Amino acid sequence: MSHNNIEMKRNYNSGFGEFQPEDNYAAAQQEVKRLKGFYTHLIVYVAVNILIVFINIRDLDPGESYFKIENFFTAFFWGIGIVAHGFSVFLPNWIFGRNWEEKKIKELMEKEKSEKWE
Repeated sequence: MSHNNIEMKRNYNSGFGEFQPEDNYAAAQQEVKRLKGFYTHLIVYVAVNILIVFINIRDLDPGESYFKIENFFTAFFWGIGIVAHGFSVFLPNWIFGRNWEEKKIKELMEKEKSEKWE
């Protein structure tokens, strides 16, 4: 069976500590998707901001300086978004810590299990 036809499901019977090949492939696939999303975002950011610079330079009056605050709003605020996106891709454990998702899933499953029996 090729990798394209493998079902991307977590094998919950294996427990949280053990990963099956499907889990490893799915995790790698998810990581590639996140990287691709970030790099696409970055390329669009650079392209749009270069376009904005050219438009702003074209619209300058003779003798007018380009270095005005309004010429940098888009780059600055969108740049904050790029930095946040970069943190989420390259430092995912920075805010929530290591294995946060795994722990939260376990916690919610235990909570659901205990509520069923009450």
